[in-house]
Amino acid sequence: MMSLVEIRKSFLVSIWFMFLTFPIMVIRVNTVENIVEWRWNNMIAVGVGSFLLSFVWRYLIRRKEQGVRRQRESAGPRVSIFQRIGEDRRIFLPALTAAALAVVVFPFLVSMYQINIMTTAFMYIMLGLGLNIVVGVAGLLDLGYVAFYAVGAYTYALLNYHFGLNFWVCLPIGAALGALFGILLGFPVLRLRGDYLAIVTLGFGEIIRLILENWNEFSFGPSGISNIPRPGFFGVEFSLLAHTRYIYFLVVLITIFTIFMVNRLQNSRIGRAWLALREDEIACQAMGVDKVRTKLTAFALGATWAGLAGVIFAAKTTFINPASFTLWESINILCIVVLGGMGSIVGVILGALVLVLLPEYLRAFAEYRILTFGCVLVLMMVFRPGGIVSNVRRTYRFEGPDSGDK
Repeated sequence: MMSLVEIRKSFLVSIWFMFLTFPIMVIRVNTVENIVEWRWNNMIAVGVGSFLLSFVWRYLIRRKEQGVRRQRESAGPRVSIFQRIGEDRRIFLPALTAAALAVVVFPFLVSMYQINIMTTAFMYIMLGLGLNIVVGVAGLLDLGYVAFYAVGAYTYALLNYHFGLNFWVCLPIGAALGALFGILLGFPVLRLRGDYLAIVTLGFGEIIRLILENWNEFSFGPSGISNIPRPGFFGVEFSLLAHTRYIYFLVVLITIFTIFMVNRLQNSRIGRAWLALREDEIACQAMGVDKVRTKLTAFALGATWAGLAGVIFAAKTTFINPASFTLWESINILCIVVLGGMGSIVGVILGALVLVLLPEYLRAFAEYRILTFGCVLVLMMVFRPGGIVSNVRRTYRFEGPDSGDK
């Protein structure tokens, strides 16, 4: 039960909110009749609403503290429902089959608008998994990730415009150039960490955007590049709806490939080196891990998936310009990693679906949808700071021969 002290605090909060919102919510000047209207019912609504919200907020904070206390007193780490599903094959296999079936039949049951939204969500899953390598696994804060996304998109657009190369030829070239630019970014920042690394990578992203925006002879400036051809399939002519479905399935297949590769990388030797680098860079280097190679590999592999996603983005939209690759795109991708759970593949997938689909399906709330979206982010960061699916650190145990065999 809530104590009288907490009820008193919530009451004081409601009084304070009524005082702050009084000039806006209560007083309204009617310029037609030259009178002042007093809307006291709005003040009552603000007071009651703020009291209830404060009451619920304090209750949830108390429940969170109790959960943290119980977790500390328990023997092991708390296991989430997603981890239980992944460990139980009787649940995991039917759930995976149902999800695969839903993904396959989805484009045949909904409109083209819904297919485009889901295609965008899968593209952001690719981007989130790529950034997850750099930020979530290796612990290198990168705020210029959108630059590699732009490199992939402009690779396809420019190579097609000048040399007539098709999508399938430009797809690996975009990935390779993304990796190359990742290495070029990695070399100057090898000695930087934390805020300094974030500032330098942010500057790198802005440099790429400004080059694309001002070098008219190279990138066509703010006008961008239009009429970018969509990916073909052995010369088959598609209608607009069929092409939309085709790109959807193409993105799904590349996303599955991304999930497989990122999972294998995290469980590999280089993946364990990334984790060691994230936890303690000095101890990692003292144990013989090549810090230079480990950082450059993280930047290069993370940028590879951004280059792939950029080529697909250019083919999907058939038009690109520098306005599509601003700092806010990097922040959105970083929010996917942080909200989903840094280092967690399942968490990044869920985070991408939430951050892409939620604003779209909240359009019915008009101007309140961004406010609702922001409230969801704040609540997640307060009550689940580890993300939707927190990553569980792997433990390795050596099981020697039994004493009875000696």
